Amino acid sequence: MIRGIRGATTVSLNDKEEIIRATTSLLEQLIEQNDVEPNQVASIQFTMTRDLDAVFPAEAVREFKGWSNVPLLCSSEIPVQGALPLCIRLLMTVNTSINQQQIKHVYLEKAISLRPDLAS
Repeated sequence: MIRGIRGATTVSLNDKEEIIRATTSLLEQLIEQNDVEPNQVASIQFTMTRDLDAVFPAEAVREFKGWSNVPLLCSSEIPVQGALPLCIRLLMTVNTSINQQQIKHVYLEKAISLRPDLAS
């Protein structure tokens, strides 16, 4: 069965190292909480708000051992008035036998406000 796992975080400024650090932290928690192995992952889609352009967030995945064959895609978030700024979001599509209620979505930093009902 294919399931989607959502996650989001924020950074305090448009800085390459900060974006990579925040994305790495988000991915580590998402992987740990959902017991995800790279061979289960169909793809990961990343978006960032338009105020972030210092680096592709997918670069963080390159540091994960065994994840080099996972398809990655980065794009810009739709610029909605009043949307949370400095935000990185991801959707990881995985092959898993667990049901949707067991998926643990991860929202960190100010992104907790996006889905407080799903934030851990």
